[in-house]
Amino acid sequence: MFSRPGYRRLWAARTASAWGDAVATVALSLLVLDLTGSGLGVAGVVAAEIVPVLLLAPFAGVVVDRLSPVKVMVAADVARILLAAALPLAAGSVPAIYALAFGMSAASAFFNPAAASVLPALVDEEELIAANSGIWTAAVLSQIVLAPAAGVVVALIGYGPAFWINAASFAASAAVLARLRLPRPPAEAARAGWWHQAREGVAVLAGHRVLRALAAGQALAALSAGATGALLVVLIRQRLGMGPAGYGIALACIGAGAALGPLLLTRLVSDPRRPAFIFGPYLLRAAVDAVLALVRVPALALGSLAGYGVGTSTGAVTFNSLLQAETPPKARGRVFAAFDLIWQLGRLASIALGGLLADAAGIAAVYAAGAVLLAAAALIGRAGLAGHRPPPKENP
Repeated sequence: MFSRPGYRRLWAARTASAWGDAVATVALSLLVLDLTGSGLGVAGVVAAEIVPVLLLAPFAGVVVDRLSPVKVMVAADVARILLAAALPLAAGSVPAIYALAFGMSAASAFFNPAAASVLPALVDEEELIAANSGIWTAAVLSQIVLAPAAGVVVALIGYGPAFWINAASFAASAAVLARLRLPRPPAEAARAGWWHQAREGVAVLAGHRVLRALAAGQALAALSAGATGALLVVLIRQRLGMGPAGYGIALACIGAGAALGPLLLTRLVSDPRRPAFIFGPYLLRAAVDAVLALVRVPALALGSLAGYGVGTSTGAVTFNSLLQAETPPKARGRVFAAFDLIWQLGRLASIALGGLLADAAGIAAVYAAGAVLLAAAALIGRAGLAGHRPPPKENP
């Protein structure tokens, strides 16, 4: 993969952004918690990051398909530079922090589908799994290494430097991407009206058997993962009886598994259409959720969370690779943006429903429901891919 200059640039840009995000995410949560003194205040940051995707995803997908995705990424990075650099100036105002977080997420709503649409133009189809694995692994390792370091930065020199690091990471990303040249530029969408193009993107997704199956799987997985991820701290503290250190260990176990997953995957498979490797990770995560719903032994629960990390990373890599391989080039921006929308809608609904279920029936019920949803996602996805043959390749 790294022998391809275009992929090296995309990987370097995504990795630089991941470094800054790892630092800024921790700093932003700590800052809002300091200012508000409540978990609800921190939840407001999450909401400020989800809402822009819900509002802008359809429009962002059309922009990516109409314009150069590289230019869209650079423009998004420039916007994020300005917003991240403004965060230290707004450090005393919670509404201003929410507004800036909203703006940064809005820029990301354009950047992410553009980045996903660029990758298939940089590598061959049989290289998609390795290419996605490289980007994913760098992001996970950044989180594992830099998230703890962010706490040290905040404790020693304050919040401002953490946000400036994030701004610098976006500047590095923009500088690298500005020189990215695509050997196979993505095909431009027809120059119809914006609303017509948005509806056309929905029609592409709805009319494609594999994309429909992936969308259904994505929705069910989001309904599971939103609640189980957000309420992991409740499981660790209340069901397993572990303190704050235990929560940190749990996150480390997930991170270690997530880093290991792509390394194993690239040794086992290169075909992005093999059902066992695409939907098997859902079953692995369903099994882990079932274990967490049933056991109270910390060692067993923590060990299973490492397996959850493996399932999360391998599932993300193979899912994205199949999505990139199957989506018609002219509609990639709109389809990828639609999947972002599905994920965030499911995640938001899951957090709300999961909180209600935890209060009504206990945290174990949340993980049992998560296991059922993930198993259903695996079965639906597998059925959608059964007997499928890849479409003929389109010329860019």
